[in-house]
Amino acid sequence: MSTTSIRAAVVDDAAALADLHLDVWDDGYTGLVPQSVLDARRATPKAERVTMWEKRLTGSATTWVAEDEDGLVGFASAGKGRDGSGMWELMALYVRARVYGTGVGHALFRATIGDRPAFLWVLVGNERATRFYERQGFRADGQEQSCDEGLERRMVRS
Repeated sequence: MSTTSIRAAVVDDAAALADLHLDVWDDGYTGLVPQSVLDARRATPKAERVTMWEKRLTGSATTWVAEDEDGLVGFASAGKGRDGSGMWELMALYVRARVYGTGVGHALFRATIGDRPAFLWVLVGNERATRFYERQGFRADGQEQSCDEGLERRMVRS
């Protein structure tokens, strides 16, 4: 049985996060988003993806990672909402498929958001994620927006 630890991400995690991000997108979005979107992400040079993560990890958002003996298995990022409301926003929460249902996602969520009022955007059709967020007290508020991946629905917890 593997032991997973949750810790704050550091800049030295950027390369591992760049790889993990691609893998968890494939795990979570294959069949939900156009394959061309996933392929385009994979085609982005690793150096660009690492630089993006270095910027994210030195920015105002907070990122936590889950790690086991094989390396990083998940991450979550949150911070002051990008909508200007001042409300906390869960910007990302992803885990490898092999740790689905093990509590890793919940542990990342607790580390990143805790009991704060918050909002997030979830891809319409991503029922696994929607059910997870509903268990954390989030409810759809009726707002939707288009993105490269499809249509996103906003969920809020007061």
